[in-house]
Amino acid sequence: MVTDGISAGDTAWVIVAAALVMLMTPGLAFFYGGLVREKNVLGTIMHSFVVIALASLLWVTVGYSLAFGPDHGGVIGGLDWFMLRHVGQAANPDYSATIPHLAFMVFQLMFAVITPALITGAFAERAKFSTFLVFMALWSLLVYAPIAHWVWAPGGWLRELGALDFAGGTVVHVNAGVAALVAAIVYGRRLEYGKEAVEPHDVSMMMLGVGLLWFGWFGFNAGSALAANGIAINAFVVTHIAAAAAALTWLLLSWWQTKKASVLGVGAGAVAGLAAITPASGFVDAGPAIAIGVGAGVFCYLAVQLRHRLHLDDTLDVVGVHGVGGAWGTIAAGIFATVAVNAAGADGLLRGNPGQLGVQFLAVGATLAYSLIATLVILRVLDWVMGLRVSEEEERMGLDISQHGERAYVLQGLSVQSMAELTVPRRRGGAYYTGRSLVANGTGGPSVKLRQRENPPWVRK
Repeated sequence: MVTDGISAGDTAWVIVAAALVMLMTPGLAFFYGGLVREKNVLGTIMHSFVVIALASLLWVTVGYSLAFGPDHGGVIGGLDWFMLRHVGQAANPDYSATIPHLAFMVFQLMFAVITPALITGAFAERAKFSTFLVFMALWSLLVYAPIAHWVWAPGGWLRELGALDFAGGTVVHVNAGVAALVAAIVYGRRLEYGKEAVEPHDVSMMMLGVGLLWFGWFGFNAGSALAANGIAINAFVVTHIAAAAAALTWLLLSWWQTKKASVLGVGAGAVAGLAAITPASGFVDAGPAIAIGVGAGVFCYLAVQLRHRLHLDDTLDVVGVHGVGGAWGTIAAGIFATVAVNAAGADGLLRGNPGQLGVQFLAVGATLAYSLIATLVILRVLDWVMGLRVSEEEERMGLDISQHGERAYVLQGLSVQSMAELTVPRRRGGAYYTGRSLVANGTGGPSVKLRQRENPPWVRK
């Protein structure tokens, strides 16, 4: 440990960055919560919030030691730092000589929180809460911690090969995206999927979540410099540029297809761009950031279209947005990276180093393979022991009531969930109609009026 050389400026920045990353998980809760139906809002928000508590305790007890502790064979850390033993106010030069080891630990804690929370979008509206808690705990320790060690810890085999992942393209986004794919398949489709209208209940809540994620992502990427320096501001700038480019790209693609300028499309595109720039943010400058953002808008949009055609019920498109976005960004780092931005990185394909692109593909492939197999084993065992899904009756009732005994909204004594159940969604002339808007009936009480709802804005039925 190093006791001298602690920088007040670097330490202050990393503390602020950790707080920004922490804010992203509540932002994710709003993002996901707005995209589900009224009867599942609290259950979906609860998934993100409870992971903050669960993953935090796991991290400070054993998770941090497994992910960043002294290396064992290039694949995992030991238990030397159990309960944060030897993790204190002095610096650890293996990670940063200018900030306390505790600052690095808590910054990485916030990554360990949001990564499993991302997966929850794949099985929203049908997960049994008790099994969900066990799945999150096992996945955090058995999947997230080893891959974090491979990529970021001294001695980790992908780090030793020179894989570039500045802030989590493989560790966070590919990892969570592949786990989400497995979860969507193993959990199976929702009861109503493909049979009736299943649409976001509150797009304004979803966009609030996008705004919080975008804001917090500056800590996610720029904070990964672990110092208040030029690399941090570069990561900050390219993060914003890529998100903007992806948001506009997705908007234009969906507008061309549906003839409507989709609010949801802008939000989804921004998140895709943020996921894509994450691994490359410390290694590229403005021009490549725009290319990465445009690529994210195109590839992630097409991935969502493909998911729909395959009838895969990835409820909130975790695979298409985070999995594909993270994979594209990791590969793009191997194309566009330059030591002119970060001398500790490497040049990519366009700078005369094609071997770096091969390393990036290997990093994506290894993460994909391990996460897929490990997640599948965990879910199959839990399904056999505890059961993954709620009953059909509980699913129709909604997770808010069946799992938590609470309701998100109550208007004039009538819950929004009850309003939605007053009429059955049906289709007329290519558009869905539902009984989800209240009008005065002349007697002071609520009544129901059919109103037209458009199909999801970027998917052609």
